[in-house]
Amino acid sequence: MIIASAAAAGLSDEVKSAVTPLMVAFEEFKKTNDQRLAELEKKGVADPLTTDKLGKIEGTLASFEGLNQKLTTAAEQAKAAKEASDRIEVMLARLPKNIRVDPAGADGWKSVANNWAHAVVNAHALGVANLSRDEQKVLADITAEAKVLNVGTDTAGGYLAPVEYVREIIKGVTELSPARALARIRNTAAKSIQLPTRTGQFAARRAHETATKTETTGLSYGLEEIQAPEVWALIDITNQMLEDSAFDMEAEIREEAAEQFAVKEGAEFVSGTGVGEMEGILVKVGIGESISGSAATIADADGQANGLLSLKYGLKTAYARNATWIMNRTTMGSVRKLKDADKGYIWMPGIAQGRPNTIDGDPYVEFPDMPSEGAGAYPIAYGDFRRGYTMVDRIAMEMLRDPYTQATSGAIRFIFRRRVGGQVVLAEAIRKLKCSAS
Repeated sequence: MIIASAAAAGLSDEVKSAVTPLMVAFEEFKKTNDQRLAELEKKGVADPLTTDKLGKIEGTLASFEGLNQKLTTAAEQAKAAKEASDRIEVMLARLPKNIRVDPAGADGWKSVANNWAHAVVNAHALGVANLSRDEQKVLADITAEAKVLNVGTDTAGGYLAPVEYVREIIKGVTELSPARALARIRNTAAKSIQLPTRTGQFAARRAHETATKTETTGLSYGLEEIQAPEVWALIDITNQMLEDSAFDMEAEIREEAAEQFAVKEGAEFVSGTGVGEMEGILVKVGIGESISGSAATIADADGQANGLLSLKYGLKTAYARNATWIMNRTTMGSVRKLKDADKGYIWMPGIAQGRPNTIDGDPYVEFPDMPSEGAGAYPIAYGDFRRGYTMVDRIAMEMLRDPYTQATSGAIRFIFRRRVGGQVVLAEAIRKLKCSAS
Protein backbone atom coordinates (compact mmCIF):
# COMPACT_ATOMS: atom_id res chain seq x y z
CA MET A 1 0.00 0.00 0.00
CA ILE A 2 2.74 2.45 0.93
CA ILE A 3 4.61 1.75 -2.30
CA ALA A 4 1.51 2.45 -4.35
CA SER A 5 1.04 5.79 -2.59
CA ALA A 6 4.69 6.63 -2.99
CA ALA A 7 4.64 5.83 -6.70
CA ALA A 8 1.64 8.07 -7.19
CA ALA A 9 3.49 10.86 -5.41
CA GLY A 10 6.57 10.67 -7.58
CA LEU A 11 8.76 7.92 -6.11
CA SER A 12 7.96 5.68 -9.07
CA ASP A 13 10.51 7.52 -11.23
CA GLU A 14 13.27 6.89 -8.69
CA VAL A 15 12.27 3.25 -8.31
CA LYS A 16 12.04 2.68 -12.06
CA SER A 17 15.47 4.18 -12.66
CA ALA A 18 16.93 1.88 -9.99
CA VAL A 19 15.39 -1.40 -11.17
CA THR A 20 17.57 -2.15 -14.19
CA PRO A 21 21.00 -1.32 -12.70
CA LEU A 22 20.10 -3.06 -9.44
CA MET A 23 18.96 -6.28 -11.09
CA VAL A 24 21.94 -6.31 -13.48
CA ALA A 25 24.30 -5.80 -10.54
CA PHE A 26 22.59 -8.57 -8.54
CA GLU A 27 22.86 -11.08 -11.36
CA GLU A 28 26.54 -10.20 -11.82
CA PHE A 29 27.00 -10.43 -8.04
CA LYS A 30 25.61 -13.98 -7.95
CA LYS A 31 27.77 -15.04 -10.88
CA THR A 32 30.96 -13.55 -9.43
CA ASN A 33 30.34 -14.84 -5.92
CA ASP A 34 29.66 -18.34 -7.25
CA GLN A 35 32.97 -18.10 -9.09
CA ARG A 36 34.69 -17.05 -5.84
CA LEU A 37 33.17 -19.98 -3.95
CA ALA A 38 34.27 -22.40 -6.70
CA GLU A 39 37.84 -21.07 -6.53
CA LEU A 40 37.84 -21.45 -2.74
CA GLU A 41 36.64 -25.04 -3.02
CA LYS A 42 39.15 -25.92 -5.73
CA LYS A 43 42.29 -23.98 -4.70
CA GLY A 44 41.59 -23.01 -1.10
CA VAL A 45 41.93 -19.32 -2.01
CA ALA A 46 39.98 -16.95 -4.28
CA ASP A 47 41.59 -15.14 -7.21
CA PRO A 48 42.35 -11.52 -6.15
CA LEU A 49 40.78 -10.28 -9.39
CA THR A 50 37.56 -12.10 -8.54
CA THR A 51 37.58 -10.71 -5.02
CA ASP A 52 38.22 -7.18 -6.30
CA LYS A 53 35.42 -7.47 -8.85
CA LEU A 54 33.02 -8.76 -6.20
CA GLY A 55 33.89 -5.82 -3.96
CA LYS A 56 33.05 -3.34 -6.71
CA ILE A 57 29.73 -5.03 -7.38
CA GLU A 58 28.92 -4.98 -3.66
CA GLY A 59 29.58 -1.25 -3.72
CA THR A 60 27.02 -0.88 -6.51
CA LEU A 61 24.42 -2.88 -4.58
CA ALA A 62 25.13 -0.87 -1.42
CA SER A 63 24.53 2.38 -3.31
CA PHE A 64 20.84 1.45 -3.58
CA GLU A 65 20.43 0.91 0.17
CA GLY A 66 19.41 4.53 0.70
CA LEU A 67 16.32 4.03 -1.47
CA ASN A 68 15.64 0.64 0.11
CA GLN A 69 15.84 2.02 3.67
CA LYS A 70 13.53 4.85 2.65
CA LEU A 71 10.94 2.34 1.46
CA THR A 72 11.36 0.10 4.50
CA THR A 73 11.08 2.96 6.99
CA ALA A 74 8.06 4.37 5.17
CA ALA A 75 6.36 0.98 5.40
CA GLU A 76 7.03 0.78 9.15
CA GLN A 77 5.73 4.31 9.66
CA ALA A 78 2.64 3.44 7.67
CA LYS A 79 1.93 0.70 10.22
CA ALA A 80 2.33 3.21 13.03
CA ALA A 81 0.06 5.68 11.22
CA LYS A 82 -2.62 3.00 10.84
CA GLU A 83 -2.39 2.22 14.55
CA ALA A 84 -2.81 5.92 15.35
CA SER A 85 -5.81 6.12 13.01
CA ASP A 86 -7.35 3.06 14.67
CA ARG A 87 -6.91 4.65 18.10
CA ILE A 88 -8.62 7.84 16.89
CA GLU A 89 -11.51 5.76 15.59
CA VAL A 90 -11.85 3.98 18.93
CA MET A 91 -11.84 7.28 20.85
CA LEU A 92 -14.46 8.76 18.54
CA ALA A 93 -16.64 5.70 18.97
CA ARG A 94 -16.56 6.19 22.75
CA LEU A 95 -17.89 9.75 22.59
CA PRO A 96 -21.55 10.28 23.61
CA LYS A 97 -23.83 9.92 20.61
CA ASN A 98 -25.53 13.25 21.26
CA ILE A 99 -22.29 15.22 20.88
CA ARG A 100 -21.56 16.46 17.39
CA VAL A 101 -17.82 16.15 16.93
CA ASP A 102 -17.53 17.82 13.58
CA PRO A 103 -19.83 18.77 10.68
CA ALA A 104 -18.32 15.88 8.77
CA GLY A 105 -19.10 13.45 11.58
CA ALA A 106 -16.86 10.66 12.93
CA ASP A 107 -16.32 9.25 9.46
CA GLY A 108 -15.13 12.66 8.33
CA TRP A 109 -12.62 12.82 11.16
CA LYS A 110 -11.39 9.34 10.30
CA SER A 111 -10.90 10.32 6.66
CA VAL A 112 -9.01 13.49 7.61
CA ALA A 113 -6.80 11.56 10.06
CA ASN A 114 -6.04 8.87 7.47
CA ASN A 115 -5.22 11.39 4.75
CA TRP A 116 -3.04 13.42 7.08
CA ALA A 117 -1.18 10.31 8.36
CA HIS A 118 -0.38 9.13 4.83
CA ALA A 119 0.72 12.63 3.84
CA VAL A 120 3.07 12.90 6.84
CA VAL A 121 4.65 9.48 6.17
CA ASN A 122 5.12 10.19 2.46
CA ALA A 123 6.44 13.70 3.14
CA HIS A 124 9.06 12.18 5.45
CA ALA A 125 10.05 9.48 2.95
CA LEU A 126 9.78 11.42 -0.33
CA GLY A 127 9.80 15.13 0.44
CA VAL A 128 6.84 17.50 0.30
CA ALA A 129 7.60 18.48 -3.29
CA ASN A 130 6.99 14.88 -4.42
CA LEU A 131 3.60 14.48 -2.78
CA SER A 132 0.39 14.23 -4.73
CA ARG A 133 -1.82 17.31 -4.98
CA ASP A 134 -4.31 15.94 -2.41
CA GLU A 135 -1.55 15.13 0.08
CA GLN A 136 0.02 18.57 -0.28
CA LYS A 137 -3.39 20.15 0.29
CA VAL A 138 -4.12 18.27 3.52
CA LEU A 139 -0.68 19.19 4.91
CA ALA A 140 -1.17 22.83 3.91
CA ASP A 141 -4.63 22.93 5.50
CA ILE A 142 -3.43 21.50 8.80
CA THR A 143 -0.34 23.75 8.81
CA ALA A 144 -2.55 26.80 8.25
CA GLU A 145 -4.85 25.71 11.07
CA ALA A 146 -1.89 25.13 13.39
CA LYS A 147 -0.60 28.64 12.71
CA VAL A 148 -4.00 30.13 13.51
CA LEU A 149 -4.32 28.15 16.75
CA ASN A 150 -0.75 28.36 18.06
CA VAL A 151 1.27 31.19 16.57
CA GLY A 152 -1.07 34.16 16.73
CA THR A 153 0.19 37.62 15.82
CA ASP A 154 3.87 37.73 14.81
CA THR A 155 4.48 41.13 16.37
CA ALA A 156 2.93 39.96 19.63
CA GLY A 157 5.43 37.13 20.01
CA GLY A 158 4.72 34.73 17.16
CA TYR A 159 8.26 35.10 15.80
CA LEU A 160 9.63 33.75 19.07
CA ALA A 161 7.72 30.46 18.86
CA PRO A 162 7.07 29.46 15.24
CA VAL A 163 5.31 26.12 14.73
CA GLU A 164 7.86 25.08 12.11
CA TYR A 165 10.66 25.30 14.69
CA VAL A 166 9.22 22.53 16.89
CA ARG A 167 8.23 20.36 13.93
CA GLU A 168 11.74 20.43 12.48
CA ILE A 169 13.27 19.21 15.72
CA ILE A 170 10.80 16.34 16.10
CA LYS A 171 11.23 15.37 12.45
CA GLY A 172 15.00 15.35 12.82
CA VAL A 173 14.85 12.87 15.70
CA THR A 174 12.49 10.60 13.77
CA GLU A 175 14.61 10.56 10.63
CA LEU A 176 17.83 9.79 12.47
CA SER A 177 16.54 7.03 14.71
CA PRO A 178 15.50 3.75 13.05
CA ALA A 179 14.57 2.43 16.49
CA ARG A 180 11.78 4.98 16.74
CA ALA A 181 10.38 3.79 13.41
CA LEU A 182 10.30 0.15 14.59
CA ALA A 183 9.23 0.35 18.24
CA ARG A 184 5.83 1.21 19.66
CA ILE A 185 5.76 4.84 20.84
CA ARG A 186 3.61 6.00 23.73
CA ASN A 187 3.24 9.55 25.06
CA THR A 188 2.64 10.25 28.73
CA ALA A 189 2.16 13.20 31.05
CA ALA A 190 3.42 11.19 34.04
CA LYS A 191 6.91 10.21 35.16
CA SER A 192 6.42 6.64 33.90
CA ILE A 193 3.87 4.24 32.47
CA GLN A 194 2.81 0.81 33.67
CA LEU A 195 1.84 -1.94 31.25
CA PRO A 196 -0.15 -4.96 32.50
CA THR A 197 1.53 -8.20 31.46
CA ARG A 198 0.65 -11.87 31.71
CA THR A 199 3.34 -13.68 33.68
CA GLY A 200 1.87 -17.18 33.87
CA GLN A 201 -0.70 -19.46 32.23
CA PHE A 202 -2.81 -22.38 33.34
CA ALA A 203 -2.95 -25.70 31.50
CA ALA A 204 -6.22 -27.23 30.32
CA ARG A 205 -7.02 -30.70 31.64
CA ARG A 206 -9.37 -33.58 30.93
CA ALA A 207 -11.52 -35.52 33.36
CA HIS A 208 -13.73 -38.62 33.36
CA GLU A 209 -17.49 -38.19 33.35
CA THR A 210 -17.90 -38.20 37.15
CA ALA A 211 -14.41 -37.09 38.14
CA THR A 212 -13.95 -34.15 40.48
CA LYS A 213 -12.54 -31.08 38.79
CA THR A 214 -9.87 -29.07 40.59
CA GLU A 215 -8.62 -25.57 39.93
CA THR A 216 -6.22 -25.12 37.03
CA THR A 217 -3.68 -22.85 38.69
CA GLY A 218 -0.87 -20.87 37.10
CA LEU A 219 -2.59 -17.86 35.57
CA SER A 220 -0.92 -14.69 36.86
CA TYR A 221 -0.36 -11.08 35.89
CA GLY A 222 2.14 -8.35 36.63
CA LEU A 223 3.12 -4.81 35.67
CA GLU A 224 5.95 -3.58 33.48
CA GLU A 225 6.96 -0.04 34.42
CA ILE A 226 8.82 2.13 31.92
CA GLN A 227 10.53 5.23 33.28
CA ALA A 228 11.26 8.37 31.25
CA PRO A 229 14.70 9.57 32.41
CA GLU A 230 16.25 12.78 31.13
CA VAL A 231 18.82 13.15 28.38
CA TRP A 232 20.42 16.56 27.86
CA ALA A 233 22.99 18.61 25.96
CA LEU A 234 24.60 21.93 26.92
CA ILE A 235 26.26 24.22 24.38
CA ASP A 236 27.92 27.61 24.94
CA ILE A 237 28.22 30.01 21.98
CA THR A 238 29.81 33.46 22.14
CA ASN A 239 27.68 36.51 21.40
CA GLN A 240 30.02 37.48 18.59
CA MET A 241 29.66 34.08 16.98
CA LEU A 242 25.87 34.46 17.06
CA GLU A 243 26.09 38.02 15.75
CA ASP A 244 28.74 37.64 13.05
CA SER A 245 28.39 34.10 11.73
CA ALA A 246 27.18 33.71 8.16
CA PHE A 247 25.05 30.81 9.40
CA ASP A 248 22.04 30.73 11.67
CA MET A 249 23.91 29.26 14.62
CA GLU A 250 20.82 28.75 16.75
CA ALA A 251 19.28 26.66 13.98
CA GLU A 252 22.57 24.81 13.61
CA ILE A 253 22.78 23.77 17.25
CA ARG A 254 19.10 22.79 17.25
CA GLU A 255 19.80 20.37 14.42
CA GLU A 256 22.94 19.15 16.16
CA ALA A 257 21.05 18.50 19.39
CA ALA A 258 18.33 16.61 17.53
CA GLU A 259 20.94 14.49 15.78
CA GLN A 260 22.86 13.68 18.96
CA PHE A 261 19.71 12.79 20.87
CA ALA A 262 18.81 10.42 18.03
CA VAL A 263 22.28 8.87 18.10
CA LYS A 264 21.96 8.31 21.86
CA GLU A 265 18.47 6.86 21.48
CA GLY A 266 19.54 4.41 18.78
CA ALA A 267 22.59 3.26 20.74
CA GLU A 268 20.52 2.65 23.89
CA PHE A 269 17.88 0.72 21.94
CA VAL A 270 20.63 -1.76 21.05
CA SER A 271 22.79 -1.88 24.18
CA GLY A 272 21.40 0.46 26.86
CA THR A 273 21.75 -0.74 30.45
CA GLY A 274 18.20 0.10 31.50
CA VAL A 275 19.53 2.01 34.54
CA GLY A 276 18.86 5.71 34.02
CA GLU A 277 18.57 5.06 30.28
CA MET A 278 16.70 2.88 27.80
CA GLU A 279 17.06 -0.90 27.96
CA GLY A 280 18.87 -2.49 25.02
CA ILE A 281 17.63 -5.52 23.11
CA LEU A 282 21.09 -7.12 23.34
CA VAL A 283 21.17 -6.61 27.12
CA LYS A 284 17.68 -7.77 28.07
CA VAL A 285 17.67 -11.10 29.85
CA GLY A 286 15.18 -13.54 28.35
CA ILE A 287 15.57 -12.69 24.67
CA GLY A 288 16.16 -15.93 22.78
CA GLU A 289 19.18 -16.54 20.61
CA SER A 290 20.39 -18.80 17.82
CA ILE A 291 23.95 -19.84 17.04
CA SER A 292 25.55 -19.06 13.68
CA GLY A 293 27.63 -22.23 13.52
CA SER A 294 30.86 -20.30 12.91
CA ALA A 295 33.06 -18.97 15.70
CA ALA A 296 33.43 -15.45 14.30
CA THR A 297 30.96 -14.92 11.41
CA ILE A 298 27.24 -15.18 10.70
CA ALA A 299 27.86 -17.94 8.15
CA ASP A 300 28.04 -21.61 9.04
CA ALA A 301 31.30 -23.48 8.61
CA ASP A 302 30.19 -24.44 5.08
CA GLY A 303 29.30 -20.83 4.23
CA GLN A 304 25.54 -21.37 4.34
CA ALA A 305 22.89 -19.39 6.26
CA ASN A 306 21.59 -22.19 8.47
CA GLY A 307 22.20 -20.18 11.64
CA LEU A 308 20.38 -17.17 10.23
CA LEU A 309 17.44 -19.29 9.12
CA SER A 310 17.32 -21.02 12.51
CA LEU A 311 17.06 -17.56 14.05
CA LYS A 312 14.07 -16.75 11.85
CA TYR A 313 12.21 -20.00 12.36
CA GLY A 314 12.89 -19.97 16.09
CA LEU A 315 10.48 -17.04 16.36
CA LYS A 316 6.79 -17.78 16.88
CA THR A 317 4.68 -17.49 13.74
CA ALA A 318 2.51 -14.70 15.14
CA TYR A 319 5.58 -12.46 15.53
CA ALA A 320 7.25 -13.56 12.30
CA ARG A 321 4.37 -12.12 10.26
CA ASN A 322 5.53 -8.58 11.09
CA ALA A 323 9.20 -9.26 11.77
CA THR A 324 12.17 -7.17 10.61
CA TRP A 325 15.90 -7.88 10.53
CA ILE A 326 18.29 -5.30 11.99
CA MET A 327 22.07 -5.20 11.44
CA ASN A 328 24.85 -2.81 10.47
CA ARG A 329 26.07 -2.17 6.93
CA THR A 330 29.09 -4.46 7.22
CA THR A 331 26.91 -7.38 8.25
CA MET A 332 24.49 -6.62 5.42
CA GLY A 333 27.37 -7.16 2.99
CA SER A 334 28.03 -10.58 4.52
CA VAL A 335 24.36 -11.56 4.36
CA ARG A 336 24.27 -10.94 0.59
CA LYS A 337 26.75 -13.77 0.11
CA LEU A 338 24.80 -16.37 2.08
CA LYS A 339 22.82 -19.22 0.53
CA ASP A 340 20.21 -21.63 1.83
CA ALA A 341 20.37 -25.42 1.66
CA ASP A 342 19.10 -25.31 -1.94
CA LYS A 343 22.00 -23.04 -2.99
CA GLY A 344 19.69 -20.05 -3.42
CA TYR A 345 20.68 -16.60 -2.19
CA ILE A 346 18.63 -15.46 0.82
CA TRP A 347 19.08 -11.75 0.01
CA MET A 348 16.80 -10.63 -2.78
CA PRO A 349 16.24 -7.19 -4.35
CA GLY A 350 12.60 -6.19 -4.14
CA ILE A 351 12.56 -2.80 -5.88
CA ALA A 352 11.64 -4.44 -9.18
CA GLN A 353 8.40 -5.63 -7.54
CA GLY A 354 7.79 -2.24 -5.91
CA ARG A 355 8.76 -3.25 -2.37
CA PRO A 356 11.87 -3.17 -0.14
CA ASN A 357 14.76 -5.62 -0.50
CA THR A 358 14.40 -8.69 1.69
CA ILE A 359 16.34 -11.34 3.56
CA ASP A 360 14.50 -14.64 3.15
CA GLY A 361 11.34 -12.68 2.39
CA ASP A 362 11.47 -10.23 5.32
CA PRO A 363 12.51 -6.54 5.29
CA TYR A 364 15.63 -5.30 7.02
CA VAL A 365 16.76 -1.99 8.52
CA GLU A 366 20.31 -0.74 8.86
CA PHE A 367 21.35 -0.17 12.48
CA PRO A 368 24.87 1.30 12.78
CA ASP A 369 24.89 0.54 16.51
CA MET A 370 24.55 -3.21 16.03
CA PRO A 371 27.95 -4.90 16.50
CA SER A 372 29.88 -6.36 13.56
CA GLU A 373 30.66 -10.06 13.22
CA GLY A 374 33.08 -11.39 15.80
CA ALA A 375 33.54 -14.16 18.34
CA GLY A 376 30.69 -14.03 20.85
CA ALA A 377 29.08 -11.00 19.18
CA TYR A 378 25.40 -10.54 18.35
CA PRO A 379 25.45 -8.87 14.91
CA ILE A 380 21.81 -9.54 13.93
CA ALA A 381 18.45 -9.29 15.67
CA TYR A 382 15.08 -10.32 14.26
CA GLY A 383 11.57 -9.88 15.51
CA ASP A 384 8.36 -7.92 15.77
CA PHE A 385 9.82 -4.87 17.49
CA ARG A 386 6.52 -3.01 17.59
CA ARG A 387 5.12 -5.68 19.91
CA GLY A 388 8.37 -6.44 21.68
CA TYR A 389 9.68 -2.95 22.49
CA THR A 390 7.91 0.16 23.84
CA MET A 391 9.32 3.68 23.99
CA VAL A 392 7.84 6.41 26.20
CA ASP A 393 7.98 10.14 25.41
CA ARG A 394 7.49 12.44 28.40
CA ILE A 395 9.14 15.62 27.07
CA ALA A 396 9.76 15.50 23.31
CA MET A 397 12.21 18.42 23.13
CA GLU A 398 12.86 21.48 25.23
CA MET A 399 15.37 24.29 24.72
CA LEU A 400 16.44 26.90 27.30
CA ARG A 401 18.34 29.98 26.08
CA ASP A 402 20.36 31.21 29.06
CA PRO A 403 22.03 34.63 28.48
CA TYR A 404 23.09 35.08 32.13
CA THR A 405 25.21 32.14 33.33
CA GLN A 406 28.07 32.81 30.89
CA ALA A 407 27.47 36.54 30.45
CA THR A 408 30.84 37.54 31.89
CA SER A 409 32.53 35.29 29.33
CA GLY A 410 30.62 36.86 26.47
CA ALA A 411 28.66 33.68 25.74
CA ILE A 412 25.10 32.43 25.70
CA ARG A 413 24.29 28.97 27.02
CA PHE A 414 21.78 26.73 25.26
CA ILE A 415 20.38 23.81 27.22
CA PHE A 416 18.46 21.05 25.45
CA ARG A 417 16.63 18.27 27.22
CA ARG A 418 14.29 15.39 26.52
CA ARG A 419 12.64 12.80 28.71
CA VAL A 420 12.34 9.49 26.95
CA GLY A 421 12.55 5.88 28.03
CA GLY A 422 12.15 2.45 26.54
CA GLN A 423 12.47 -1.23 27.27
CA VAL A 424 11.67 -4.70 26.02
CA VAL A 425 8.14 -5.56 27.10
CA LEU A 426 7.72 -8.88 25.28
CA ALA A 427 11.02 -10.72 25.05
CA GLU A 428 9.63 -13.65 23.07
CA ALA A 429 8.85 -11.32 20.13
CA ILE A 430 12.59 -10.77 19.49
CA ARG A 431 15.54 -13.09 18.85
CA LYS A 432 19.25 -12.47 18.25
CA LEU A 433 22.03 -14.29 16.39
CA LYS A 434 25.29 -15.12 18.16
CA CYS A 435 28.56 -15.78 16.36
CA SER A 436 29.66 -19.05 17.88
CA ALA A 437 30.63 -22.52 16.74
CA SER A 438 28.79 -24.17 19.61
